Amino acid sequence: MSEFSDSYVSRVLFATRPPTCAVDAVARRWRWLRASVYDPYRPELHYMRGPGPKWRAKHGRSAG
Repeated sequence: MSEFSDSYVSRVLFATRPPTCAVDAVARRWRWLRASVYDPYRPELHYMRGPGPKWRAKHGRSAG
């Protein structure tokens, strides 16, 4: 049993996290929030809103 308690795996599994880990998590969340609020990409501007001129030329004016 002492081999397991002295092993690298047990030290990694049962290691306590330093307080900087919480600070990193808060910083990651802040960066994600800031990026999502100030994201310049607006997908609604890129959606196709209907058939275009090529479709109308192929199917005729009466179809559109």
